[in-house]
Amino acid sequence: MEAIKHITVEVNGIKMHVAEKGEGPVVLFLHGFPELWYTWRHQILSLSSLGFRTVAPDLRGFGDTEAPPSVDSYTCFHIVGDVVALINSYLGADQVFLVAHDWGAIIGWYLCMFRPDKVKAYVCLSVPLMPRNPSVKPLDAFRALYGEDYYICRFQEEGKAEEEMAKIGSEQVLRNVLTGRKAGPPILPKQGFGYNSSSSNDKLPSWLSQHDLRFYASKFDKSSFTGPLNYYRNFDRNWELTGAWTGAKVKVPVKYITGDLDSVYNSLGTKDYIESGRFKQDVPNLEEVVVQPGVAHFNNQEAANDITYHILDFISKF
Repeated sequence: MEAIKHITVEVNGIKMHVAEKGEGPVVLFLHGFPELWYTWRHQILSLSSLGFRTVAPDLRGFGDTEAPPSVDSYTCFHIVGDVVALINSYLGADQVFLVAHDWGAIIGWYLCMFRPDKVKAYVCLSVPLMPRNPSVKPLDAFRALYGEDYYICRFQEEGKAEEEMAKIGSEQVLRNVLTGRKAGPPILPKQGFGYNSSSSNDKLPSWLSQHDLRFYASKFDKSSFTGPLNYYRNFDRNWELTGAWTGAKVKVPVKYITGDLDSVYNSLGTKDYIESGRFKQDVPNLEEVVVQPGVAHFNNQEAANDITYHILDFISKF
């Protein structure tokens, strides 16, 4: 890990922390919530040793990257703008191999839609394309499906989720989110955030060490959860801003990987969207769908070697 280089670059009006290692074709990793560049530690080390330049930023609002105070500064256009600026001004690459997970995956789909010229191929983890429904806003759809206590709905009030998380502490919040294996939609209890500090003595899974957990927690203690939560607070705003892309196809080559215990795969109609063929209709160059048995949401960490294999297998075709 000491061989990974860390720098701060100016992109799109903010200072962004970037971790990188290796030389060769660029593989750009985008992390999700509640994660950091660190979520890609295994893939950075493995792929950099195989002739790739591996690059993993902390996205806007996360870790050591700047966190603008306004909720309005976290739209899909802001985040994609950061990524395009990183590719243009720092990486100096015409195109990158894109690998992304969770919120990073959502941003990855927007990047492929807005600037397909920048993406040679996309390995998407967990969150498939969520095509824009012109008839209903996302939050209305979430509430209709799962009610006000669905986690995305509970994240909407500024300061409220942060207050509940602060009562529990960053390490405990991260422990429970990262190690959760409930396959259904994340519904929070009426009171609190649903995390019991008495579970703090539970044994961590083999893929997440106490050192890993403390590293994550140290960064969220410093930067807070507000920036990351602001991504969720822009679901409806992103819907409003992207009306011009209603019905647009994503035409870059794509490989999609999820775990069969992933809460995203088991909610929001995701499984049916994939199995019905509608995913392939919206992403004509979807080349492969991989469902990992016994793997939950954070598959890039839980099944790190398998994910690295699938990334390498796919990008080696180009």
